[in-house]
Amino acid sequence: MASVEVAHVAWRRSTRCDTSSCVEVANGNAGTRVRNSTDPAGPVLIFSVGAWQALLEKIDRFC
Repeated sequence: MASVEVAHVAWRRSTRCDTSSCVEVANGNAGTRVRNSTDPAGPVLIFSVGAWQALLEKIDRFC
């Protein structure tokens, strides 16, 4: 069932992505999904809301 749900989410890339090799994200009921844009049928990571927020905060510290 998760693969069906993943297939029907709206994937998006950063506006800073100027190549086809980017990370794509999508929000859904189970959390934030992350995949490699060059392999859309490949594996998908799903982060809970809290885990996604923590990741963004850590990334923000390095930017």
